[in-house]
Amino acid sequence: MKLYSHQLLLASSLSGCALAWREPQIPLGSELAAILPVVDRAPSYRDSLVSLHKSLVDIQSISYDENEVGQFLVDYLTERDFVADIQFLPTPNKTSSTEGKPRFNVLAWPGPRRDQQPSPKVIVTSHIDTVPPFIPYSRSDNGKAISGETVISGRGSVDAKASVAAQIVAVFLLLDAEAIERDDVMLLFVVGEERSGDGMRAFSDAAAARDPPLQVQAAIFGEPTEGKLACGHKGFFDCTITVHGKAGHSGYPWLGKSANEVLMRALTKVLDTDLGSSEEFGNTTVNIGLLEGGVAPNVIPEKAVSKIAGRVAIGPQHGGSQKVVDRLIEVLKSVDEEAIEYECYTGYGVVQCECRVDGFEPGIMNYGTDVANLQGNHTRYLYGPGTILVAHGPDEALKLKDMEAAVEGYKKLILHALKD
Repeated sequence: MKLYSHQLLLASSLSGCALAWREPQIPLGSELAAILPVVDRAPSYRDSLVSLHKSLVDIQSISYDENEVGQFLVDYLTERDFVADIQFLPTPNKTSSTEGKPRFNVLAWPGPRRDQQPSPKVIVTSHIDTVPPFIPYSRSDNGKAISGETVISGRGSVDAKASVAAQIVAVFLLLDAEAIERDDVMLLFVVGEERSGDGMRAFSDAAAARDPPLQVQAAIFGEPTEGKLACGHKGFFDCTITVHGKAGHSGYPWLGKSANEVLMRALTKVLDTDLGSSEEFGNTTVNIGLLEGGVAPNVIPEKAVSKIAGRVAIGPQHGGSQKVVDRLIEVLKSVDEEAIEYECYTGYGVVQCECRVDGFEPGIMNYGTDVANLQGNHTRYLYGPGTILVAHGPDEALKLKDMEAAVEGYKKLILHALKD
């Protein structure tokens, strides 16, 4: 069974990416060294990295509207001696902005092998969709010379187009230096991570359906980890909680039953309850993301609804979130078993990743990723530039030096993964 539905051929050769540094050769301790300003150390690939990152961030790619950024990556990679396959996905909940625009994952590997998809040792992957709203690209240099301290802003500048750009440049550098073979690595850039993870799940399902199934020894996932190598991240669940009360005049509250009051008591008790904790991942947390109830201030509300999302701090990956949801349901029933209904997506428990690699600081991430959506018996690495603390906000940004450090980090991880 073929994994992908369309194949695009390479167009031209890879531009030179040999690693070099530009800095004055000044003897340490000399008088000249003492009076000259510090000179920014610029890797030879800086311009290419900045240009690629800018092109990616300039393209709006809110989840379900990823077509244009996918087309850009196909063109970019095939023009640089890569073969690109695209894997189509359905477009759910079509809107005017997505109508007629197919969604697809981009999978690419070094040419010229194009007759069949290779079986790589390592997959290097990230996602190309973003959360709304679109925020235009900008830089802090204001026309001055760009440096490592330059701050780059815009939607997706951190999550996760910085990882995409750094991964591509890292693979180019390793190939150019002949540090890896052409069949060692494949690039995979998926859609839908910010919503349902449907892009990675589609790839995973198709990989398992191959004959023989696609099996890799490692997958390197790009997400903002502040340059730390994640030992894992929390799991996830979400629930819709509905309360049915009895409407009436607000002057006689004892004659009705306020759905809002029941819901508030239930949610407060949920927040005050330890739903599951562990030494490594801390406490399970719950976010009350949506509240709706009532029709007017002077009417006892007959119905109230809340949608909540939880970050699971216990394992295992398959089953840990169910333990949390079971405890949550017990709490809800203890408040008012008859009035409260619930519908929960149990998701997954904590996700473990490999973080014992020399030269990397380990860390734990509180957010979810596509790591859990790629099935298989492979080593999992989670790493990338920038911080998640700005990723979904109005001030999403990172320093160029952090993205350049990630290029070097991805190179190290790829070589480490190939040796394992």
